[in-house]
Amino acid sequence: MSILQVNDLTFCYEGSFENIFENVSFHVDTDWKLGLVGRNGKGKTTFLNLLMGKYDYSGSITCSSRFDYFPYPIREGDRMRSISELCETWKSGVEQWRVICELGSLQADPEILYRPISTLSQGQLTKAMLAVLFSGENEFLLIDEPTNHLDRTGREVITEYLSGKKGFILVSHDRVLLDALCDHMLVLNRSSIEVASGNFSVWWENKERKDSFAKAENEKHLKQISKLRSSADRTLRWAEKSEQTKIGFDPVKEHDRCLSTRSYIGAKTKKMQSRVKNFEKRMEQEIAEKEGLLNDIESVADLKLMPLSHHKSCLVEARDLSLSYDPEGASPVIKDLTFSAMQGDILFLKGENGCGKSTLIKAILQTAECRITGGSLSVASGLVLSYVSQDTSFLKGTLKDYAKEKDLDLSLLLTLLRKLDLGRSQFEKNMEDFSEGQKKKVLIAASLLTPAHLYIWDEPLNYIDVFSRMQIEKLIETYHPTMILVEHDDYFRQKLATKTTEL
Repeated sequence: MSILQVNDLTFCYEGSFENIFENVSFHVDTDWKLGLVGRNGKGKTTFLNLLMGKYDYSGSITCSSRFDYFPYPIREGDRMRSISELCETWKSGVEQWRVICELGSLQADPEILYRPISTLSQGQLTKAMLAVLFSGENEFLLIDEPTNHLDRTGREVITEYLSGKKGFILVSHDRVLLDALCDHMLVLNRSSIEVASGNFSVWWENKERKDSFAKAENEKHLKQISKLRSSADRTLRWAEKSEQTKIGFDPVKEHDRCLSTRSYIGAKTKKMQSRVKNFEKRMEQEIAEKEGLLNDIESVADLKLMPLSHHKSCLVEARDLSLSYDPEGASPVIKDLTFSAMQGDILFLKGENGCGKSTLIKAILQTAECRITGGSLSVASGLVLSYVSQDTSFLKGTLKDYAKEKDLDLSLLLTLLRKLDLGRSQFEKNMEDFSEGQKKKVLIAASLLTPAHLYIWDEPLNYIDVFSRMQIEKLIETYHPTMILVEHDDYFRQKLATKTTEL
């Protein structure tokens, strides 16, 4: 056991106007199973890279344990090499017998170590990398979103495997995974960093309580400030009116006045002005107590959607559908599939990696190279579709260029991205410099701005932070658009699905 101590950490990317971290201090135990959460762009991956020594920073980071990071980099040319060949590059001094033992715990065949990386599925590659990661000693391991792109079975295996480990930081937006694994949370709030005991649900419940208290205190201080301001204004008017009567009077009308009254009126005015100063001091004190109360509150802005209504009730229907990339119909990707998407349905496509979910979506979009080799697939005529791809690599250039290319209203796009918590400082950057979560938000915002009969989203929540997931959940619950989704987040699916089709 050792302590990871962070003192006065300050870091800013070269050319950026904003610090990612500023005078941050905290400490954590390296025996913990530590969940790391925060909004997209708050610096989760950046912090892991700072621990790995990739960037220069001011302040200090001290720990007697070594760090290692998942996922390992796969460079140009590595895809034709095997993991067995890359092990030593990834983790110096690694012993392959240890890696093979870890693969057993991950329910993976050791033969995947000796195959070219290009032949491995996403689940196999993830398991192999985790096996290498956990084959060392005296290490504090940094695990960055291990379940992205994994199906339910893969997630269950990874969850069971990690539950038997300790001594890691886990970056994830999957609430089920964070609840199952973590005993402490490291939270990058809007203006502070917090270390809390318990899993995500425990932290979130406590946060909601603290936020409610902060809002109540804020309201109390606002009312007190308003009362003090009114009293100060009233007293100041009285003082000014009294001061005006100090000099000059009509001896006929004001027979009880004399020259000596002037000093009395002056003393009275001075006393009233002193009261005004006291009111102002109390106002400053109330304002000081109010400041910072709402800094870390995650206010989830409501999103809007403009779904269109179609004249047909059934928008997509498959009957005994078979799809294959082979012109002869051999080795079908999908075989004998029957389902329908009616207006108002929120249909989730469910199945293991490689079962053909994305292929089916591309067939509906009529962008797939596969052929229908059996049955039928009918899509309502005149159907307007809005699509979110799981791939973000094509996003290049500025948001202004993207809005022009997609014929979107730029001001509406930027407004929606602000509601999804994309900082204004990002608006002038090229999208290549965005984090993966920020890129996904661009695709989701573009889809929301497109009035459509059917919204087709392929793994939309990969890399999306927990708070934005809550926004999207609320949006779908409110507007109930017709949707076909592929998404492995069990919480999201269980909350929203009106229909599920298993492939």
